Amino acid sequence: MGYKLAIFDFDGTLADSADWLKGVFNQVADRYGFKQISDEDFNVLRGRDNRTIIRHLGVPAWKMPFIANHMRKLAGRDASIIPLFDGSAELLRALRESGVTIAIVSSNSEENIRKILGPDNACLVHHYECGASIFGKASKFRRVLRRAGVVPNDAIAIGDETRDIEAAMQANIAAGAVAWGYATPELLKSRFPAHMFDTMDDIAATLLP
Repeated sequence: MGYKLAIFDFDGTLADSADWLKGVFNQVADRYGFKQISDEDFNVLRGRDNRTIIRHLGVPAWKMPFIANHMRKLAGRDASIIPLFDGSAELLRALRESGVTIAIVSSNSEENIRKILGPDNACLVHHYECGASIFGKASKFRRVLRRAGVVPNDAIAIGDETRDIEAAMQANIAAGAVAWGYATPELLKSRFPAHMFDTMDDIAATLLP
């Protein structure tokens, strides 16, 4: 497709953090006074968009920055036990060697992401735009475009949630969705991303010459 810039979400896209999230979720819910969930609830909510999930949990908007900050602290504490998905490192290396500019835009912190990636993989990423609010990624995408000197038509944003697709469309860049993250493939397909990826190899086949 001739994409010069690949912008990746992190958790659920490059990092397999679902089990970690399930492990800490209810203690965070208890701390901040929103609804706890079972494993069955977690699986059901994978088929719901982000706004529906927030309403279901009963999280008031004013609490969300505090919850996000606490989650980042927990992720930093547990970075050593959060793995990358198989093929993530190889994909980043192949893109870098082929001249594709790589960025990560995430609600997680740059420090946490670098810890989880490890130094060899972290240096493959050209641009980090981290600490995004849950619905604030579009502005981060635009900032990456400016920093990279790339026009929207030459960029793709790849993530695992409906908010990633929405943000890409707001920034006028192609949206790619992965089938192995938090949201179900069926939900993601209903938002009509430009590309649906079932494997890391699918991303490589689309982005590499």
